Amino acid sequence: MHEVPNPVACPQCPLQACPGLRELEPHQLEFMQEFKDGEVLLERGETLIEEGADHTRLYTVLDGVLIRSRSLDDGRRQIVNFMFPGDLVGLQSAFDEPSSHSIEALVDARLCRFRRRDFAQLITEHPNLGYDITWLAAKEETALEGHIVSLGQRSARERVTYLAVWLLARAQSTCIAGEEQSVALPITQAQIADMLGLSLVHTNRTIRQLQREGLVEWKSREIRVPNLDAAAEYAQYDRDKEACRPFI
Repeated sequence: MHEVPNPVACPQCPLQACPGLRELEPHQLEFMQEFKDGEVLLERGETLIEEGADHTRLYTVLDGVLIRSRSLDDGRRQIVNFMFPGDLVGLQSAFDEPSSHSIEALVDARLCRFRRRDFAQLITEHPNLGYDITWLAAKEETALEGHIVSLGQRSARERVTYLAVWLLARAQSTCIAGEEQSVALPITQAQIADMLGLSLVHTNRTIRQLQREGLVEWKSREIRVPNLDAAAEYAQYDRDKEACRPFI
């Protein structure tokens, strides 16, 4: 992890232009400029937060995509979620608790950094921002519910399709992808298996079947969904519920 020598000024934050993120008001941007404690860069595969570790910083993803995961003692791993620009990372540290998960960079990433001890001031002086933090936590819970339903009820083909549609929708809303129905993300089949509770062989077979059917084309460095509406309907992913997300 490396410190960024010239952080982006909050009034020029690139997240303000993302279609799926709600713009901060000018007075909020001024406060965030004082609240911000710098920026850090992560290289692909680098760990930001270790599972079980204490940490005194929180982060907002400014650019890139990260993986949130938990591990068992024998080394098996469950990918819990993927984190996109605008997502708040490390919220548990605001309550003096060690992290229950690890966070690592899927691709090179840039994050805004904040001091944990300053969050009381944020809640006191800007209660609307405090409400936004609660909203983000609730939205994270909603995303986890969707993934849990996949693990418990969806077939393998539905799981892979749901994940592809969800990733593409998040990427489009946060300026990671355009409107061409594809996103460049180097997600391996092993990582898909870790997310969806499938064996590597079953994952490979399912991806090939979905490609033959024209629903999802999942390659080593790109996800393409030729007909997003058809894929969303097949996986029972409700795109109409997507709303602009706040960010800190």
